Amino acid sequence: MTLLVDLSDIDSTMINAVGGKALNLGIMSSEELPVPGGFCVTTDAYHLVVADQLDDLMGKLADAPDAAAVAAAAEEARRRVLAIGPPDELRTAITDRYSALANNEPVAIRSSATAEDLAYASFAGQQDTYLNVIGSVALLDAVRRCWASLWTDRAVSYRNANGIDHRSVALAVVVQRMIDAAVAGVMFTANPITGNRNETVIDASPGLGEAVVSGAVNPDHFVVNSIDHRIVTRRLGDKRMMITSRPGGGTEHHDLAGRSSEACLEDAHVLQLVDLGQRVQRLYGAPQDTEWALDSAGRFWLTQARPITTLYPLARTHRPGLRVLFCFSLAQGLTRPITPMGIAAIRLIGTSVATELKMPPAQPLAGPPAMHAVGQRVYQDVTSVLRNRIGRRAVIAIFGVMEARASAVLKKLAEWPEFSIIDSPGHTMLRHIAAALVRNKVPVRVAIGLANPEWAYRGIAATERRLRRSLTLPANVTASPRLDFVEQRLGEVFLLVTRTVPYAAGGYSMLAASRRLLRDVAQPGELQEVLRGLPHNITTEMDLELWELTEEIRDDEVSRKIFTELAVPDLLQRYRERALPAVAQRGLQAFLRRFGHRAVAEIDLGMPRWSDDPSHLLGVISNYLRLDASHLDPVSQFRAGGAKAESMITSLTSRAAERSRPRAKLAGWTLRRVRQLAGLRETHKFPLALAFAAMREHLRAVGRELAAVKVLDQADDVFFLDLGDARRGLAGEDLRTLVAERRKAYEQELKRRHIPRLLLSDGTEPEALATQAAQADGALVGSPASTGKVTGRARVVLEPVGAHLEPGEILVAPSTDPGWTPLFLTAGGLVMEMGGSGSHGAVVAREYGIPAVVGVPDATHKIETGQLITVDGAAGSIQKSR
Repeated sequence: MTLLVDLSDIDSTMINAVGGKALNLGIMSSEELPVPGGFCVTTDAYHLVVADQLDDLMGKLADAPDAAAVAAAAEEARRRVLAIGPPDELRTAITDRYSALANNEPVAIRSSATAEDLAYASFAGQQDTYLNVIGSVALLDAVRRCWASLWTDRAVSYRNANGIDHRSVALAVVVQRMIDAAVAGVMFTANPITGNRNETVIDASPGLGEAVVSGAVNPDHFVVNSIDHRIVTRRLGDKRMMITSRPGGGTEHHDLAGRSSEACLEDAHVLQLVDLGQRVQRLYGAPQDTEWALDSAGRFWLTQARPITTLYPLARTHRPGLRVLFCFSLAQGLTRPITPMGIAAIRLIGTSVATELKMPPAQPLAGPPAMHAVGQRVYQDVTSVLRNRIGRRAVIAIFGVMEARASAVLKKLAEWPEFSIIDSPGHTMLRHIAAALVRNKVPVRVAIGLANPEWAYRGIAATERRLRRSLTLPANVTASPRLDFVEQRLGEVFLLVTRTVPYAAGGYSMLAASRRLLRDVAQPGELQEVLRGLPHNITTEMDLELWELTEEIRDDEVSRKIFTELAVPDLLQRYRERALPAVAQRGLQAFLRRFGHRAVAEIDLGMPRWSDDPSHLLGVISNYLRLDASHLDPVSQFRAGGAKAESMITSLTSRAAERSRPRAKLAGWTLRRVRQLAGLRETHKFPLALAFAAMREHLRAVGRELAAVKVLDQADDVFFLDLGDARRGLAGEDLRTLVAERRKAYEQELKRRHIPRLLLSDGTEPEALATQAAQADGALVGSPASTGKVTGRARVVLEPVGAHLEPGEILVAPSTDPGWTPLFLTAGGLVMEMGGSGSHGAVVAREYGIPAVVGVPDATHKIETGQLITVDGAAGSIQKSR
């Protein structure tokens, strides 16, 4: 056993022996960065003392059902650790080393856990620190208390949240010479709020750094351009309190009233800190969160460094200058990361779009140069569009309908000199787009749909039939031809959009025409009423069919009993064994024959389809059955919405006729075309999902072959490859290590809560730069999406699978796609962080007649489940009850 080690002897291989904090202090020491001298009481010492004393608590800590259970188990763990005395050999080793280091002078004692200061989880503040410790007795007591702090409530909960096994962690203790700081604080070598990698952020306050770290003081705040050493922000805090070392040990607080107008750091010191921070960043090759102290002699010391875990990854752009990237996958309602094969599929679709525009990329599998995978999400470089006069107007207008928050940020970015207009003569891109639309008969299809909507319906049905026939291969086809087939079909998927979207586009063009025709007649919100209960929306048809299936199960006593008594896993097993009651078994099979290719996050080809795993649907049906359906009939409510829409058309045209009969007649025609065609806006997603489901099955067959030759562990590992990887696997390359690494990275990205909708190539999130204007009454503000006003209890849902919504509860979500919409049937209202008035969630909310506000920043953080809120769908506001 190695019980003690000098900081200067620690190297990068010793994480399990010394923990994260000591490891980083040791690495910085070896690189001659200014780190106070000291030693580390290793994890061997912790294991020697604690041994197996906590084994019986591990299950209780990991499986605690609530905060109270966590607290009880953690308290018992701490009590046991504090009751154990260190053996004589360890006691002697620590006191001897302390005498050699400090000769009874003050030291700082810091906890250093093995699961700490990691690239994906900092564990900041989870374990204890003791400053100005004097004497061997106090030192040994502080070491024991540090060991116990591995089992604080907060540390246990943090490990549970990050999926870290309590059995795998241990704690080392750092003992360092105490720096009696004149000024101390924290420094981030990248801006943790905006993400800008070219800015250093420093918080500073007189005395020990504990005042800043603990939040006990409002510190001086400096933001410095790390490249040109320009202080871009200088905000002085009140600094009303200072923590200093107390004679005899410990710390004490001092009132500093009256000194708040003085900066505690001179500019020269600020810039000296920036340079020190850049040295640390270069050492680790990534932005760092550091703690520092300035002693009375004017020397800086580093007391901690760890990765800034909250920064969103940088885009790897090869184009010069600052670039603007828009998160395509987030706009599609997908907050979770996308599997590597899912990203590969989207790249191929991007290639098909670029090819149709006569701008094929040099590497088809890589997708267009403007497409980037950042943080396992898909981003599109929109810089060129933003810098084009016509493109700027178009993208801001389109985002205004589909993603209102992004539109507002783009308007701000348009004012930046970096994104000024570059006039491109001839409007080359517009010509490419226009030519592609003509080649694919988009204007013709718009005209056909407007002339006779029945032709549109028949055209869409024919497209689906042709598609289904084109997606199959003989069962005996081997893996290599299947990969060729997948690549070819994904390269043709864009054509499905050109064959379906034009009909809905015609409907929405008529909505715009109606707005102009009725501009002096229609009151605010009345035209939205026309969109209620729209027919021909495949997503609402799916939801209503699921409700009708639920009603059939409710009316069948045997089926109802099974669904209300069994858990979802048991229902799934019975369904797969064809052992559900006949009504339920036949009904679910019929539903999946029509809609089984759909899924939550269905634009990710790597995600299981409902036909693969209908657990989500079984859970939804079970939840529906637990509701009192006597006052719930979504089918009737949907029809009632349609009737109200027709009534509104009659009212609008009657009022218009009082001014002009020809105009009223034309307005009536345009409004009826809206009703007949606008519901088709969801239609393009249906065949896309159908194609993705078929390609997924072909890839699973490839995965089975790769698993059979031990290149993969299991067939579904194929979705953590891309097409090029799969071909290498067919050539014999072992891909299991690659898959394990990618699965681990994917699991980490699943935990990321905040995804930038717009991202600059230097890491800046431009939305974070804008000051959010709050209404005087404290309401949250978004974009109006569906009229009406409702007050109800909020239900914050981050993931729809397994979610339960009581009738009348207001669904608060980051975003939605078709996999979410079964929840809409019982929702009293909708609040989304993403989207605009034309986004998926807004459209479905209008059709169901529930008030909705979308594009509400941080709604899932600012609203709590159970909180009483009022959603005003016309005003675009959410008021929280006090």
